[in-house]
Amino acid sequence: MAVIVVDVLRQSQVRHTARWFFGVERYCMKRRLVSVFGVLMALLLGTQTVVAASAAPLTQLKVLKVASPSCGVENIDEGQTRTRCDHNGPNITVYVLEVGYGREAHVALDGFEVNGTRTPVCAFKNGNLTSCTPGEKTVGYLYALDLAGKQEGTLTFSNTSINAPGNTMSTQLYVQ
Repeated sequence: MAVIVVDVLRQSQVRHTARWFFGVERYCMKRRLVSVFGVLMALLLGTQTVVAASAAPLTQLKVLKVASPSCGVENIDEGQTRTRCDHNGPNITVYVLEVGYGREAHVALDGFEVNGTRTPVCAFKNGNLTSCTPGEKTVGYLYALDLAGKQEGTLTFSNTSINAPGNTMSTQLYVQ
């Protein structure tokens, strides 16, 4: 009888141990699945963030306008190499459009650095560019360059794309 009791206790202990072991295993397995699922979700969400934050390469640099008290605002046509009007005098402002994302613009008038401001530009669904409002996707920048009392010379503007293909673009205009 004692042998049977010991045998039953052993079997009971084995079943209890097995239940406990497999229960823990199931618990650990569920925990692992939840952990793996969480890591996968984090990776997927992280990928979406990276894709959403991708920047367009630099595709266009263009002098749009030159403004001065003596001439008002002169529109600059594609391929135009010099201003038509003699902007001679102080307070000349040149407007340059940059489409895409550049690293750091280099702007000079006859080799001397020119300062200015940069404003984000967004696109309507039809492709026309406009100033940005909060939450809109920036597609480029409009630079307003102050010639700071310089009266004439060749304005050069260049920038390098922040991502592939890493191209450098430049434009220039002789301001008279």
